[in-house]
Amino acid sequence: MQLDKQAILNSSLGVAHTRWATHGSVCERNSHPHTSDESNQFVVVHNGIITNYDILKKTLIHKGYEFTSDTDTEVIAKLIKYFWDLDNSRTLDQLVLEAMQLMEGAYAVIVISSHFPNECVAVKVGSPLIVGIKSKAFLRPVVDMSTGGFNSSNTSPQEPSVEYFLASDGSAIIEHTKKVIYLEDRDIMHFKKDGTFDCYSASSVASASLRQSIEKEIKTLEMEMDQISKGKFTHFMLKEIYEQESTVLNTMRGRIDFENSRIKLGGLASHIGDIQRSRRIIFIACGTSYHSAVAGRMLVEELANVPVSLELASDFLDRSPAIFRSDTCIFISQSGETADTLRALEYCKAHNALCVGITNTVGSSQSRLTDCGIYLNCGPEIGVASTKAYTSQFVAITLLALKLGEDSIASLERRKTIMHALHDLPRLVKQALLLEPQVIEIAKQIQDARSLFLMGRAFQQATCLEAALKIKEIAYMHSEAVLTGELKHGPLALIDEHLPIIFVATKDRVYDKVKSGFEQVTARKGKPIIICTEGDTSIPNTLTKLEVPATVDCLQGVVNIIPLQLLSYHVALLRGHNVDQPRNLAKSVTVE
Repeated sequence: MQLDKQAILNSSLGVAHTRWATHGSVCERNSHPHTSDESNQFVVVHNGIITNYDILKKTLIHKGYEFTSDTDTEVIAKLIKYFWDLDNSRTLDQLVLEAMQLMEGAYAVIVISSHFPNECVAVKVGSPLIVGIKSKAFLRPVVDMSTGGFNSSNTSPQEPSVEYFLASDGSAIIEHTKKVIYLEDRDIMHFKKDGTFDCYSASSVASASLRQSIEKEIKTLEMEMDQISKGKFTHFMLKEIYEQESTVLNTMRGRIDFENSRIKLGGLASHIGDIQRSRRIIFIACGTSYHSAVAGRMLVEELANVPVSLELASDFLDRSPAIFRSDTCIFISQSGETADTLRALEYCKAHNALCVGITNTVGSSQSRLTDCGIYLNCGPEIGVASTKAYTSQFVAITLLALKLGEDSIASLERRKTIMHALHDLPRLVKQALLLEPQVIEIAKQIQDARSLFLMGRAFQQATCLEAALKIKEIAYMHSEAVLTGELKHGPLALIDEHLPIIFVATKDRVYDKVKSGFEQVTARKGKPIIICTEGDTSIPNTLTKLEVPATVDCLQGVVNIIPLQLLSYHVALLRGHNVDQPRNLAKSVTVE
């Protein structure tokens, strides 16, 4: 897109966006910003998806508007231009509000226009959007909308009185400011050329002329610049894998009273009795977060003595299942902005269920919409393939299970054993990280494979699911998690000497069943790689083994996933892929 150079030099406002194309191929034609016409009267950047873009595009084409990209985003710019052509007396925010009435989906959009120099409108529906504020005029903890934002008489003419930064995530603006405003769904923010702004909700107005300004509380980001730098590591993913020794500790910090065998979860304090009395507990999440729920389900059922079900958020929405006020719905998301999870949360709130959040991001949409919750406290996760968030979610769910069962005398010894293991967990994670040289050798063995099986059962089902996902995400290798008990129900037909198979066979109550599984594989010329407990002499020396330190069964998955995360990382490197920017995937912030 060609922009007027002098206009850029004279402007105090600009937009840019690094993201993959939701629709169409990844190419310059489909990259952001998108424009309304050749003269760039309206320019848009967009994070999210316009689900009804096809019908809007056909309508606009029928009305004579020409499209130059394959994306859904271009529809936004053309739609705003359409309303401008109908009535050019409208303000920029009025035009955007008109377009919003027709758009469906989840989106964060920023709009600028040559007709409104140095003005900008931002809207949030579903997708994350925050506003960073850098100013000397922080006199109140709340932005007083009667003054329209900030002004400072103390700044020099060369120094702007206020700067605003709009982004999907705090990581993108932390180098400029820690002061942020979190936008709610359907909020419209109109930044004016004099440095002031209006903020109002599109849900409460039919026309921007009838808007009523709302106050927005200024929050402080709880992160530091060194948390979003690679430091001594080549990639963010590797840095975050190695951070897990400290991040699992941070998730536990201040929450375990070892002396009295009690758990302190301040975010759940006023609702813990309601959860214990629930008719059922439903975990709802996507991807890695869903796998953490798989990892914790057995322990929650064991200690809480409440039926637990698991739901993928996208499937949950497709089915619109029965939800009751006696249910507790637990939503898990690293960012707290996962679109499907948020939509499922809205559905459950509408059905009056108790909604609990487990998230890493203070001020996220999930943290604001849920009734109570647990913060992971594991620091920003920059790598697209989640690692440290998984283990922190795993630990958080374990703490929740311990809390729900702490009034049971029958489970006291079991809970003491788990708490002791939690105390020792950071050391075991560090010990597992020392296996990297052996992991590299295994990566070399499987780097050219077209497919990979990971097998386990019970507590290790989640380990296999999460490891398979990591290998898919960054190594682009087909990988599949198979419950060992299902081996004879189909997967055994694929076993031969060419298919690499990793068995997670650490010692627990189903160890003999898992062992029987890899014996079936070896009988069919398979050559499984075994992840086993340190010192396990019952595994034949003819097989490739990776020995991991032992802990209590319900926490063994935290230790076991470490070498598998490293394996996915090194296989991806050996195959020549960028581990921090897997193709076709992104987070609220995509790393550079």
